[in-house]
Amino acid sequence: MTQSRVLLTQSPTSNFEKSTIDRGELGANEVLIDIAYSGICHSDLHQARNELFDGIFPMVPGHEIAGVVTSVGSKVSKFSVGDKIGVGVFVDSCRKCTSCVKGLQQYCVEGMTGTYNGLERDGVTVAMGGYSNNFVINEDYAVRIPDNLSLPGVAPLLCAGITLYSPIKHWKVQSGTKVAVMGLGGLGHMGVKFAAAMGAEVTVLSHSPSKQADAFAMGAHHFVSTKDAENLKPLAKSFDLILNTVSAELDINDYLNLLKLDGTLVVIGLPGTPYSVHAGTLLNGRRSLSGSMIGGIGEMQEMLDFCAEHQIVSDVEVITADYINEAYKRTVASDVKYRFVIDASTF
Repeated sequence: MTQSRVLLTQSPTSNFEKSTIDRGELGANEVLIDIAYSGICHSDLHQARNELFDGIFPMVPGHEIAGVVTSVGSKVSKFSVGDKIGVGVFVDSCRKCTSCVKGLQQYCVEGMTGTYNGLERDGVTVAMGGYSNNFVINEDYAVRIPDNLSLPGVAPLLCAGITLYSPIKHWKVQSGTKVAVMGLGGLGHMGVKFAAAMGAEVTVLSHSPSKQADAFAMGAHHFVSTKDAENLKPLAKSFDLILNTVSAELDINDYLNLLKLDGTLVVIGLPGTPYSVHAGTLLNGRRSLSGSMIGGIGEMQEMLDFCAEHQIVSDVEVITADYINEAYKRTVASDVKYRFVIDASTF
């Protein structure tokens, strides 16, 4: 039996507390990870506070997991003890639908198995996440972390990183592509780094002028403050691709108008209120409004290898487990540059 030290919350209104849970026996195809760092994703807050749907409590969030393999099951062939590996937003899928066969497990027709706040494939066991000192994962749903990447900065790549890498690759960003990134937060800053590394001309659209220096340091070529809507008008018909990482309410048509002919705006951040889209905005320029959600296992590995080649990691603030409740408050207030990461040795 694998016992884990964790941070859990008993209800949507409770603070986090330290506790222990049992993760069961190590299966033949599973590996045990000694977690080094676990990232705090904004969706952790949404789920722990019941802002998306009714959660399963007590809840152990966490789906940005980086650590080292300490034990392997009898049939494991992908990893060995001592390997650095990571786990992201899902831990299983049906493995047989068209999406899974294509390596797009995040779009599993039967539904992916989330790393936490859901039931595992047996329909009974509650999945408990990575706010923990260790974790058990089927080898098929973990990825190898290159040795030259810093583990604290790697953890958020398993969610924030892949969430931006996947659409940037899907829409074939390359040298000469004009990309705008809406919002410079935990998601947006990864979009800037990836798009710039792929040779794009990158513009950050942000309501926080104080982040301009950071944007340029991350590789952006232009920075436009959206506090004044008039600043958007000169950008009409400028971009091939716009990556919207903002969850705040906004008029999406103002941004669709910034697309060139055949341009695409990709929704990544979840808005609290549904968008109202003017059809004429799409018709004028054959524009597209699309969406994207994380990435499959193969693409996650591709992303990590790309990060190793280009020395890309997330900008993080490392905290102890005891700081979790304050970190949640600061995340809500957007008071972090640019992701919190928990030192798992402090659980």
